[in-house]
Amino acid sequence: MKIKQDEREIRWGIIGCGDVTEVKSGPAYQNTDGFELIAVMRRNVEKARDYARRHGVPKVHASADALIADPEVDAVYIATPPDSHHTYALKVAAAGKPCCIEKPMAPTYEECMEILAAFEKNNIPLFVAYYRRTLPRFTKIKEWLDQRLIGEVRHVEWRLSKPPSDEDLSGAYNWRTDAAVARAGYFDDLASHGLDLFSFYFGNFKKVSGITAQQQGLYSAFDAIAACWLHESGITGCGSWNFGCADSADCVRISGSTGRIEFSIFDEAPVRLITAASECKELTIEHPAHVQQPHVEAMRDSLLRGTTHPSPGCAGAHTAWVMEAIMNG
Repeated sequence: MKIKQDEREIRWGIIGCGDVTEVKSGPAYQNTDGFELIAVMRRNVEKARDYARRHGVPKVHASADALIADPEVDAVYIATPPDSHHTYALKVAAAGKPCCIEKPMAPTYEECMEILAAFEKNNIPLFVAYYRRTLPRFTKIKEWLDQRLIGEVRHVEWRLSKPPSDEDLSGAYNWRTDAAVARAGYFDDLASHGLDLFSFYFGNFKKVSGITAQQQGLYSAFDAIAACWLHESGITGCGSWNFGCADSADCVRISGSTGRIEFSIFDEAPVRLITAASECKELTIEHPAHVQQPHVEAMRDSLLRGTTHPSPGCAGAHTAWVMEAIMNG
């Protein structure tokens, strides 16, 4: 299924208009020429109505089924917690509508492949919201890599650490640390962004191994993960993610044969290019007001202009395979 090239506007509905849709993504669907946000749904209907009122969305649905079946909704953005992505995505595929799924694509690789097969069966466009693939900060790094400014890439390493939050320490329920929803807790929510970006930069992963631990006992999900891997391109990598450290760190280093690149996945710290001659180029590249804006605009170009989107469903499924391989050791 393809959107006709002469169709000038695609009308979107959002399933799960929670925090991520307030600033990061929802307004991007409204601000993108060729897109219109016409309907939202949330399990708490009053919260959905409040969202619609504040954002000027004309329609509110009480169920995901109603939104998916709405003949005025041309495409669906699934922005719910990951444990419901599989169920909703299969329904969107059955309705024959293009879809964007929040990351991670689904809790398991098997579910991701079932989603992918459902959309590929009828040639329905499927995207995953790994929006860093389109953010200027990270496309600049891709440009440096493509220009071989650090020579042949040899290795990538990423360390992400955070102290426990007040919410973690309080014992209050948080779906992000509920193993039934997100087996690896914050790793599921955060690490997928960087691992997906590494696939974008260096190609698919070939071999992956990992170690998991629950060091704090504050919640049911794991809170400490470490991994090493090999890309099909021959580039090696390693990472550690710990959510019980005293310090906060978000450091990526890409080492090449003639230099290195240093940056953060989440912190808006300067991006640094260091050459073999010890020359350092440092750039501060701010994110747009709505960080998913470039991602959404790229979906518009894909659906209405036939361009290739950098974050299709197959890429999201591969990232899920990487995450699962780390979790399974």
